[in-house]
Amino acid sequence: MRRREFITLIGGATAWPLAARAQQPTARAQQPERVRRIRVLLPAAADDLQFQTWVGAFLQGLGQAGWLIGRNVRIDTHWATTNAAEIRRHAAELIANAPDVILAHGDSTVRPLLQATHTVPIVFVLVSDPVASGFIDNLARPGGNVTGFMNYEFSLGGKWLELLKEIAPGVKRAAVLRDPGLTSGIGQFTAIQAVAPSLRMEVSPVNVHAASEIERAVAAFVRSPDGGLIVTSSGLVLVHRNLIITLAARHKLPTVYTDRTFVAAGGLASYGPDRTDQYRQAAGYVDRILKGEKPADLPVQNPTKFELVINLKTAKALGLDMPASVLARADEVIE
Repeated sequence: MRRREFITLIGGATAWPLAARAQQPTARAQQPERVRRIRVLLPAAADDLQFQTWVGAFLQGLGQAGWLIGRNVRIDTHWATTNAAEIRRHAAELIANAPDVILAHGDSTVRPLLQATHTVPIVFVLVSDPVASGFIDNLARPGGNVTGFMNYEFSLGGKWLELLKEIAPGVKRAAVLRDPGLTSGIGQFTAIQAVAPSLRMEVSPVNVHAASEIERAVAAFVRSPDGGLIVTSSGLVLVHRNLIITLAARHKLPTVYTDRTFVAAGGLASYGPDRTDQYRQAAGYVDRILKGEKPADLPVQNPTKFELVINLKTAKALGLDMPASVLARADEVIE
């Protein structure tokens, strides 16, 4: 059940364009409008329902701004999967087609796009640390051809540890799964580490690379009792999502994730930015760029909406009684 209305847009992603085509304002019927070209680059497969929902939010936002598919805008979505070579190929291909603006998801798509162009406007969503990654000069004035919406603030890491302790008070140790190749992976762990003493917790990093390394690291961690997991945000974590959820269940480790997709797939709890809202906001930036504003002048924004998701079935399997305080705050409870 959901405590806060969560707009499901998978259907909307297909219904909206049809509705848009049906609108025929008579005052402008005599002269065709210029059709603007938007390209979307996603590190996902075309059948990924979560990404379909996010794209639906983006389309809805464009529709509300007056952009009508087939009339004044054309949108081509590139489903590049998580394969780095495929992402680079799609990035080069869509740049070659000279779009008016690009929507890009995450660090893994922005980097190859910036290697291919410094002129085509790019709006990103869910990028971890665009300054440290070299994508922009600073948050207030990005200074180049790219702007957008960050995935989180580093202080959020402390909240993950606090949530883990609140859900499972007996936990005294936490392994933090991170991608050491990202500056954000280091930053997230630092934020978690800073909060640990006040909670009387020990935390240790687990670097995410190959599946076999994750399995070995988790197996070594559970040799001592009273452990839990925190799974930070990265593309590699998404690649190994099912493995991580399986290991948490196998070793009965209370685990906090950054995204609801893990909880929907059987994880215990997540707390993080409302990614659907970020896609909706990205439509606003794309609209402003198409109307003449420059990415260099549009500030990069931190997330403003967050969601807490709990899986009660998983809690029961772990022998946990979910505190009433957590349930009262939850935006979604999966039973």
